[in-house]
Amino acid sequence: MLYMQIMPRFLFTVVIYLDKKHMKRADIMLDLNNLGIYKEDNRIEAKEAMGGLPHSIWETYSAFANTAGGIILLGVAEAEDKSLYPIDLDVPEKLVTEFWDIINNPEYVSRNILTEENVQIRRAEGKRVIVIAVPQAEQKDKPVYIGRDVLHGTYIRCGEGDYRCSAEAVKQMIEDSKKVF
Repeated sequence: MLYMQIMPRFLFTVVIYLDKKHMKRADIMLDLNNLGIYKEDNRIEAKEAMGGLPHSIWETYSAFANTAGGIILLGVAEAEDKSLYPIDLDVPEKLVTEFWDIINNPEYVSRNILTEENVQIRRAEGKRVIVIAVPQAEQKDKPVYIGRDVLHGTYIRCGEGDYRCSAEAVKQMIEDSKKVF
């Protein structure tokens, strides 16, 4: 379940329930009208997406799903000092449609763990951006990977980067997923 709300001073709150049984959650608060205070980190990834949906979005999706979840911002760039700023997407609806087409295609992505509430077109400093809230995948659903090869398409998030998992780490995720009752 995803809960979003506009709060005073235009704070954008995202609460991602990671485990319905225990109601663990990840709270991420973004002030979309003041993106300059943020930098990419282990929970935030910015992608300009001016030339279309970037291929690297899928590595980030896999990494967030296999780690602790996070927010992908499309239509947001990094300044020289690493702070974030919005760039207006011409037709964000087209990118959202393309995103759903790909994420629901098992040839490209092993598993879609998102709902419609996880992907929204929002305004940031007056510009239209896409906010994708990726929850951590349930243990039984891991690993979430891209392409058809689980050993080469599985990623994790470390700091502000997405890193391909070692074969041993992937095998451990698969073993751990079998232990879920």
